Amino acid sequence: MALSARLEMRQSQSLVMTPQLMQAIKLLQLSNMDLVAYVEAELERNPLLERADDGANRDGDAGDGGPSDGPVAGADGERADWFETDGASTPERVEAVLDTDLGNVYPDDAPPADRGALDAGALAGDQWSSVGSGGGAGSGEDYNLESFLSGDLSLHDHLTEQLMLAVRDPAERLIGQDLIDSVDDAGYLRADLDQLAERLGAPLTMIERVLAVLQGFEPVGVCARSLAECLALQLAERNRLDPAMRALLANIELLARRDMAQLRRLCGVDDEDLADMVREIMALNPKPGNAYGVTIIQPVVPDVIVQPGPDGGWLVELNTDTLPKVLVNQTYYAEVARSAKGDTDKIYLSDCLQTANWLVKSLDQRAKTILKVSAEIVRQQDAFLARGVAHLRPLNLRMIAEAIGMHESTVSRVTSNKYMATSRGIFELKYFFTSSIASAEGGDAHSAEAVRHRIRQMIDGEDPEDILSDDTIVKNLRDAGIDIARRTVAKYREAMRIPSSVQRRRQKQMLATS
Repeated sequence: MALSARLEMRQSQSLVMTPQLMQAIKLLQLSNMDLVAYVEAELERNPLLERADDGANRDGDAGDGGPSDGPVAGADGERADWFETDGASTPERVEAVLDTDLGNVYPDDAPPADRGALDAGALAGDQWSSVGSGGGAGSGEDYNLESFLSGDLSLHDHLTEQLMLAVRDPAERLIGQDLIDSVDDAGYLRADLDQLAERLGAPLTMIERVLAVLQGFEPVGVCARSLAECLALQLAERNRLDPAMRALLANIELLARRDMAQLRRLCGVDDEDLADMVREIMALNPKPGNAYGVTIIQPVVPDVIVQPGPDGGWLVELNTDTLPKVLVNQTYYAEVARSAKGDTDKIYLSDCLQTANWLVKSLDQRAKTILKVSAEIVRQQDAFLARGVAHLRPLNLRMIAEAIGMHESTVSRVTSNKYMATSRGIFELKYFFTSSIASAEGGDAHSAEAVRHRIRQMIDGEDPEDILSDDTIVKNLRDAGIDIARRTVAKYREAMRIPSSVQRRRQKQMLATS
């Protein structure tokens, strides 16, 4: 076959990842807290962006600078609906924007009111002039009562204060401070003494002597290296660390397995004494450090709110409190653009305007996409919302993507780190996507989450005299029309941290005797 050169023309389609499209995809997968942080950074970087609340009362915000595609303030001082883009008011336009799946590049667009405030300093000077003689209350500074509140005492600070009083030798104080730095929030020491001795160049006996001092600090049980040692310190404080109790702590894993017969033999006690010992251990605190420096847990703020509708359906709406609202200050752009002289200034302003317009449109697109995906999830899982987790349907990303005309990757980004508030609680959007388990009778498949719920219900309602084994659970599920294997039942049970039938039998027998 002869080799020759020739010209060919081929037509193909490819997706070009422009910076604007990459930004839209990034915004889509951010959580509401990350989105707020991102928008705050853009507000600091871009002078043409402003919060919607700051510009709500601005007159002629988009007048001199030309029409604005973003939300603008009305003449009566109220903001227009910030979900409106490009002046679109018809459903066809909205669907057209959504069906592009964040792939369209928006065109470039053409180019804070004063608030009355009370002088807190003057009020503080008049009202609090009698408080103190040289303080800030009478000098015009804000008088903040919260500044007098004491902060939470952390475990690290509490142990350090005791160390300063209990240890006077500088070398031992240094060792003690290093040990305290290795104590976790629960109060356990997470340092290896041999490595610490080598790093500090101190003998191991000195390290152990300082550790013994730390283990006598409050709270009792702190600086322990294991659960058994933590419980032993608390029992020693109560003068209850006898040989039988030492034997029980040395074999505490048998107590976790509820192997009471083996514990009786090792401890050399009868059933009554062993029950008393177990009750004493259960009254102890396995995490003594949790009482100090309580970390404030950030509650989950839902992105979507679902409420029952008047016609028996469901109302799906976005939680507007989690959506940052920004505007493009067209008036400021027009003023600055007229005074711009060099090409560098003009390019910078053009770039800021394009970035600001794209950010507003991306936020609008993100909100609409989340709402569209959430509405389809509610439509697919209406039985769960009405009747509970036992009626959760099998669902995957492809089913939602095909129903709303989007790609699976877009649905996956939307459901990441997004939460939905329903009448049954707050759930992550990914909670509604579960694998399917075939029906034993050839009917509709069952959701894996619904099957796990059935297993938990069976175990919670089992008779203490007739503990259900995994084989029995499989038989009951197949009688209910669920085709499931024994290993799947065991996997679900372990994922829910439910002990085996043998451990449950021992646990319930121990509770019955105690």
